[in-house]
Amino acid sequence: MDRVKDAMVADPPMLDGHASAQEAGEALGRPEVRVVFVCEEGRLVGVVTRKTLVREVVAAGRDPLSTKLRAIAEVPLNTIVSDLPLDEAFRFLEEHDLKRVPVLEGGRLVGVLSRAVLQRRLAEDELPVEEEL
Repeated sequence: MDRVKDAMVADPPMLDGHASAQEAGEALGRPEVRVVFVCEEGRLVGVVTRKTLVREVVAAGRDPLSTKLRAIAEVPLNTIVSDLPLDEAFRFLEEHDLKRVPVLEGGRLVGVLSRAVLQRRLAEDELPVEEEL
């Protein structure tokens, strides 16, 4: 049975908690990046999104160069482990209405699982196999 580690995106965008909000903004400026994971010594301590930057830096009048990510990162409400079966991971994402979730191994961030990618993966697994003649 396939596990989360088989469908996750490994090495998601991450920065150290001492990195600046400016650095997170630069990473989030790329269209394919929707979230920056904030880690310290490999352990996930929070997430930063464009919305986080607007609320915590721009609207608050903070200097993006001196604002450290550990001060503004939001603690992730949900995480999953890499050896969870894919069908259980899909149910988890659906139940919590999540688009993506950080994947951990021993408390360390190892990837991110996207509901869209997972849906495609599960649909591929269900395609009928053509019989050989």
